[in-house]
Amino acid sequence: MHQISSTLPQETNQNTVSKPTFRRNIFIVLMTILLLSGYFAAKPIKAFLLPAVSDNIPDYHVYIPTGSSFEDVVLLLKRGGFIKDENNFRWLAAQMNYKKDKMRAGRFEVKPGWSNRQLIQQLRNGEQDPIKVVLNSERLPEDVAGKVARFIETDSLSLLSVFRDNNFLKQYNLTDQTLLTAFIPNTYEMYWNTDARGFVGKMVKEYDLFWGKNDREARATALGLSKQEVYIVASIVERETNAVVEKPTIAGVYLNRLNIGMKLQADPTSVFATRDFAARRVTDYHTNFDSPYNTYRYFGLPPGPISMASIPSLEAVLSPEKHQYLYFCAKPDESGTHAFAASFAAHKVNADRFQAFIRQKNRAL
Repeated sequence: MHQISSTLPQETNQNTVSKPTFRRNIFIVLMTILLLSGYFAAKPIKAFLLPAVSDNIPDYHVYIPTGSSFEDVVLLLKRGGFIKDENNFRWLAAQMNYKKDKMRAGRFEVKPGWSNRQLIQQLRNGEQDPIKVVLNSERLPEDVAGKVARFIETDSLSLLSVFRDNNFLKQYNLTDQTLLTAFIPNTYEMYWNTDARGFVGKMVKEYDLFWGKNDREARATALGLSKQEVYIVASIVERETNAVVEKPTIAGVYLNRLNIGMKLQADPTSVFATRDFAARRVTDYHTNFDSPYNTYRYFGLPPGPISMASIPSLEAVLSPEKHQYLYFCAKPDESGTHAFAASFAAHKVNADRFQAFIRQKNRAL
């Protein structure tokens, strides 16, 4: 009994030592779990709710080029100040299945103070913010390509390559010579990542909309002209005058010449033929230059427009002034307008007056 009673206190002492140790271990484990759960709970809160886009972004648009990788997009967003915490963005991008081998391209509006969730939703599913492409009366396809490349992702060489691809253009009943007839100066909305073929397709749709309004097709038919022929005449009118008020009169002159089988003898066509666009006056070099575009040498219309034609010029041809004029020359003043004549003799009088004005002006310099 003595031996038995002497061992019992030893067992009791062992139990007394182990309980605090066990409890302490349990406490450590629980605290670790709580801390880890707090960390992982805070990450979604930060990624989903807290502002990620800077309040001072220099541009409210993100431009994601075609073929960009996820890493490319992250770099763009960092450089633009659109993400503050890259790790949070990457984590949420994976959770929201935004990360792809090839990312969605386009131009997207982004607002200051957006969370990563809002940013990713916009880039993944949001509407692209269209851009406005402004076309004036560009003279050559090269000019159009250079102008358009300022607005959309596609570069000018890609555009020009498509502009010269007759196999592609024939689906629109166009050639590289008549292509400009599909381009009407205006402001057009399109997506920034529109490619070269998409641009031509867009312009053809706008061309169809233009000709479908105001009985334009019927008015062209009444003149005995196709839509492309109307545009070619309008391109000459475009380069003859900046005065909208006299465009219908000038259009009437060229239509009168066409109707009687007279050569158009339009100075802008001879300049276009030589590509001497810096010329201040037309000389024998221009009028004698051998080109199907030179209406001093060849009857009828040139094979294509010599410029883009504005809507006022197109309307001038579709609704020309009815008169007997066959000639015109600049007035002897600084107005930039013209004096018109029905006979060559009357035209010669007008031309002599203008030449006298120029001589007097030169003497005064």
